[in-house]
Amino acid sequence: MQRSIMCPVLVLLLLLVPVDSETTSADSSAGVKFVIAFPENIAYFHPESAENMVKIMALHGNTEVSFKSPEDNSSVTLKAGEIHEYHPEAALELSRSAISNQTLQITSSRPIIIRVIHQKKKSIQTALVTPTDKLGTKYLVPPVPSISGTTDTANLEVTEHSPFQLIIVNMDKENAITVQGVEDMVISLQPYQVAQVWVQDKLRAVTADQPVTVLFGHTCAINDDCTCGQLFTVLPPTNDEEQTFYIPPVLDENAEHKAFLLLSEEGSTRVISFEPNSPVVKTAGSVILYRPGLLLTLTPETEFAACFVAKTVPDAANFAVILVHKGQTDGIHVGTETLDNPEWQELKGTDYVTTTLFLVGPKVVIWHATARMTVYFMGNMNGVLFGNPGSVISKTPDFRGCVLTPETIEIGAVEGSWQESLMYCKNQNLDLVSIPWPDLQRQLSRNIPLAGRGSLKKLWIGMRRSSQTTVWYWLNAHLVNYTNWGQGEPGSEQEGQCVMMGVDGNDFEWRDADCCEDAQPICYREPELFPIEPGSAQFYELEPNEWVGYN
Repeated sequence: MQRSIMCPVLVLLLLLVPVDSETTSADSSAGVKFVIAFPENIAYFHPESAENMVKIMALHGNTEVSFKSPEDNSSVTLKAGEIHEYHPEAALELSRSAISNQTLQITSSRPIIIRVIHQKKKSIQTALVTPTDKLGTKYLVPPVPSISGTTDTANLEVTEHSPFQLIIVNMDKENAITVQGVEDMVISLQPYQVAQVWVQDKLRAVTADQPVTVLFGHTCAINDDCTCGQLFTVLPPTNDEEQTFYIPPVLDENAEHKAFLLLSEEGSTRVISFEPNSPVVKTAGSVILYRPGLLLTLTPETEFAACFVAKTVPDAANFAVILVHKGQTDGIHVGTETLDNPEWQELKGTDYVTTTLFLVGPKVVIWHATARMTVYFMGNMNGVLFGNPGSVISKTPDFRGCVLTPETIEIGAVEGSWQESLMYCKNQNLDLVSIPWPDLQRQLSRNIPLAGRGSLKKLWIGMRRSSQTTVWYWLNAHLVNYTNWGQGEPGSEQEGQCVMMGVDGNDFEWRDADCCEDAQPICYREPELFPIEPGSAQFYELEPNEWVGYN
């Protein structure tokens, strides 16, 4: 006879022990408030206005985005994954005024990601816009690269021979900024004002009372063909801890010994030639790669992430340079397609490898199911290179896709019966976890904190045996196509109708158990994922040297 599953009612005070999870808003390129300045662009000495473009992508549905500038006050509503192109008025381009009010303010009801494209004739620059809540109050000033015809003949009256610039963009509060050099310079800015400062007299750092954005570059640096083009990058806030930077050798392709690394540390700067045979730099500061026409702020290992999105540039060849640990090359996806066996190039003396993909489609999502990596989105337009670090959607790997809100795993601190555990999870707006896929089993095994395993002995999961048919089923109605039974499990229907997960080994095996037995519940909520449409992106593998000369 089948045994009864009725249990005595116990009055339990269950405390939640949350499993550590990362917050997408803190670990992504997304935000809800942005302030943008458009550097002066006189590329090719051409009198026409630059073609500035702002690409806004919504992460969630029903996202209202508002634009405010001296000449515009408009808004638009976007769907999840939708990209909106905003073309700012020409008057927003900065002039040579030391302080101006020429900024574009963008706010949104839900997180968005913004990429700016500055284009004029063959000159093109791209940059990620940092949301206001991720800005800093101190930035180290990089050393100026040596550019023949620009840095060797300083002349404030001739634009292409003028010094490099710092462009300091203030947010929504009055601010006092100190530019540290041989003699410190103090600048007072009102909300949404911009200051422009020549980089000379050995400037060391920018400090501010309130967060700011700092751009570094030149309005028209001389190119190899005796023309000049805009050259800017966004500086990262200061980090006092030593960080490791891995540099893909492909970034040196066809640079003809003109690729350099600009290193900024507290109290010192260095310019070193980039040697592909030495692709690692460790510094307690920032690293910027310079090659003619390109300033690329590099990503330290601590900022690697699991999911990136690229908003491609029209009429250009668009590429992704992927860098990942050589033991984690499996699990990379481009859109809905798996990246199978690409040609990996080793970074000498390291455990990292890199590959380059040619991208097709207005929006390309690159994500890893189980690990972190970094991605640089690069481009080539008529032989002119451009690029920026990839836009991060999430640092949280997940086998199902690109995470917006991570999965929730809550473990009840007090043991109870299977029925009490089921109700407890529901009272927390969660579910007793169902595990219909081996990938989820492995992910749960990784995410249950190692520190807590000593105090955890047995955990209820959301599987039980039907009282009518004796067939096992999941609470979330998924088919039981995968199981992780321990040796000799499950027993007969008289031995148990509910399922426990063990935590005394690395396999987290299951066993059947009497539903009245006491165990802690694993309460669960699935992650919210960024929508990826099948066939929305195509990619082709390239040899390492193909991307520079690709036409």
